[in-house]
Amino acid sequence: MLRSISQTSSDGVTEELFTLSFSFGDIPGVLWSPDSATGSRPLILIGHGGGQHKQAPGVVARARRFATECGFAVVAVDSPAHGGRPQSDEHKRLITEMRTSFQTGGDATPILAELHALLAGQSVPEWQAVLDAVQKLDHVGAGPVGYWGVSQGSALGVPFVAAEPRVRSAVLGLNGAKTCAEGAERITVPLEFLVQWDDELVPRADSLALFDRFSSTEKTLHANPGKHGEIPRFELDSSVRFFSRHLN
Repeated sequence: MLRSISQTSSDGVTEELFTLSFSFGDIPGVLWSPDSATGSRPLILIGHGGGQHKQAPGVVARARRFATECGFAVVAVDSPAHGGRPQSDEHKRLITEMRTSFQTGGDATPILAELHALLAGQSVPEWQAVLDAVQKLDHVGAGPVGYWGVSQGSALGVPFVAAEPRVRSAVLGLNGAKTCAEGAERITVPLEFLVQWDDELVPRADSLALFDRFSSTEKTLHANPGKHGEIPRFELDSSVRFFSRHLN
């Protein structure tokens, strides 16, 4: 059951915090929509990056653009073990091992793959439950759905998009075939895939290998110079055009 916590409005966008009761525990989330929205509309699901949460600055900025410029509803939730959600002993172990590997220059790929598989096993059914609940709201409805997520948002988004037929298009990226490939071959929706050419966390060849595994007949590789967290701001402009084209 979806329970509203608070609601605020600014610059034409209403932001509603909520929790959704689920078998894994309460899922904290936030829903953005145009002020005074009525009737069904496209919905974008945003998956945040590792170590972030549902109201990270980049998530909020994208959500507000989609709401103001496209009239979309947008939802984000705290991924398992992120934000205000508890971490299991297994989460803590893998996160500690991953950080140690990064700090010492080791190969964190096997640890990341294990962590992503653990998180995805929980997050995929959670996203489906959130989608069920949000689409029952009068000002969202059962309209077309898109997914936006890079880095960890892509690692959890790939299996979700592969499993969820309501998703019609997706923006993914900043991840590779060794840590983020489960279900990639089953994805056939239009796709934009972001790659940072100088990514210090994801080898370029691994990113290109993942892009090659998607079965989408319409898929576009967006490669830009820069490190993992240096996606150019103009890529958000491209995402706005992409979802407007496929969801309107």
